[in-house]
Amino acid sequence: MTSRQPSSFERRQFISTLFGAGVAAAALGQEKKLSYKGENIQYGLVTYMWGADLDLPSLIETCDKAGILGVELRVEHAHKVDPTLTSPQRVEVRKRFEDAQVKLIGMGTNYEFSSADPDVVKKNIASAKEYIKLSHDIGGSGVKVKPNDLPKQVAKEKTLEQIGKSLAELADYALGFGQEIRLEVHGKVTDLSDVRTVMEAAKRDSVRVCWNSNDADLNGEGIEANFAKVKDFLGHTLHMREANDSKYPYKTLAKLLVEADFDGYTCLEAHSKIQGDRVEALIKQRELWMGMVRDARMATA
Repeated sequence: MTSRQPSSFERRQFISTLFGAGVAAAALGQEKKLSYKGENIQYGLVTYMWGADLDLPSLIETCDKAGILGVELRVEHAHKVDPTLTSPQRVEVRKRFEDAQVKLIGMGTNYEFSSADPDVVKKNIASAKEYIKLSHDIGGSGVKVKPNDLPKQVAKEKTLEQIGKSLAELADYALGFGQEIRLEVHGKVTDLSDVRTVMEAAKRDSVRVCWNSNDADLNGEGIEANFAKVKDFLGHTLHMREANDSKYPYKTLAKLLVEADFDGYTCLEAHSKIQGDRVEALIKQRELWMGMVRDARMATA
């Protein structure tokens, strides 16, 4: 027998009967208020400061307790997840995340491709490839890299093109591992026009921009205009500082992400030391930010 979906009237009648007319109206009203846009925005953590000192089991436990849904593992931290891991060790790391609520977003490396020395660029590309394979093996979906520098002895346009071509090489390699190459807006390359130039030079769908919530986002015509320059290149990760930092317009950022129907992890990359209990601090940041997202979804409905 083919099942029939209940009509909207039947649904309202059921809710009214179950909860009472007043509660039912509130429930249905709340449903109408939230736009579908932004419904896939999730909260994650970059282990830059608030997770740097934790071994992997402690990190996973902390994230699970705090309701953190995704984590980007920074290299050279106490969790010690790097390419030296053997095959059995990689299987173990993967299983730890599969058994947890928090999921591995990927690896956060410091590799950059702006050097005027071709050998340095070649070495960094080779090292980044090792992390691409590692991320695949342990269940991640991408690797973060940086543009970072603009050597004075080289024309800026040439350096930006070099960075883009390096990212393209990584993307071609990453196709076999199903990984996203995430260009963090960082260092001396924080002008979003320059970042767009890099992306246009890369010409690869799997090369994406990792918005980094920099002060430079507010330059020129402001955050809305700068966001528009890279909106079409955004990937599945975004970095942000503490949501209660009054110097950055996080409410506006939430609005822009909802309007763009961002589908990915908005990750805390804290720049301050933890005050008090770590889990409580993470919960506070998650609730502050996701509250802004909820408000933006209501305003967009």
